[in-house]
Amino acid sequence: MGQKVNPIGYRLAVNREWRSRWYASPKELPEFLHADLKIRAYVKDKLKLAAVAKIVIERAWNSIRVTIYTARPGIVIGRKGTEIEKMTEEIGKMACGKSVKIDIQEIKTPELDAQLVAENVALQIERRISFRRAMKKSIQTTMDFGAQGIKLRCAGRLGGAEISRAEWYREGKIPLHTLRQAIDYGFAEANTVYGKIGIKCWLCKPEGMTDAQPVEKRDTPAPAEPVPAQ
Repeated sequence: MGQKVNPIGYRLAVNREWRSRWYASPKELPEFLHADLKIRAYVKDKLKLAAVAKIVIERAWNSIRVTIYTARPGIVIGRKGTEIEKMTEEIGKMACGKSVKIDIQEIKTPELDAQLVAENVALQIERRISFRRAMKKSIQTTMDFGAQGIKLRCAGRLGGAEISRAEWYREGKIPLHTLRQAIDYGFAEANTVYGKIGIKCWLCKPEGMTDAQPVEKRDTPAPAEPVPAQ
């Protein structure tokens, strides 16, 4: 049997960061942990259509900062910031009245984020598009945006079959054992009439790309600036 390891947890000490950044005493730890889980579930449910890739929670003495990484910041903010105000109030209640600050980070290339790719495939499967077609299309789009490799795996009652099975496709390179390689991982579930279908995505990002600085797609090199005549 292969030993399955989450690629994000495997790289935490090397080139990935924790998604909850705080320290707590053993007495406070359960309360903080469950509050984080509630906040994440609430934000994910509230912003289903906003393409939220990840939620980072930081705690200081009496305040919480929630950073939402999204491909559609306009939906998160809402008209005149109304959505943000509602969310700040709700998260404040979950955090026992602590002061809450919500930051929004835009993901400029959602095609190179494993979580968003997996959620996109799940959305297509829910709309009754063939899982093979959805997977192949997502792989092609991701590779066009400059990814070094991608692997997609769907498992469940694929195509409404009686017996569940798993199918996967891979293109490019996915060196899971190379720790210095920026491998992104995402998981999503599609709720179909036949039951849940799980989608896993492994994505090998272009060299030099970090979560904070997405690489922009560029088909042709930028034209050089004209040199002024002497």
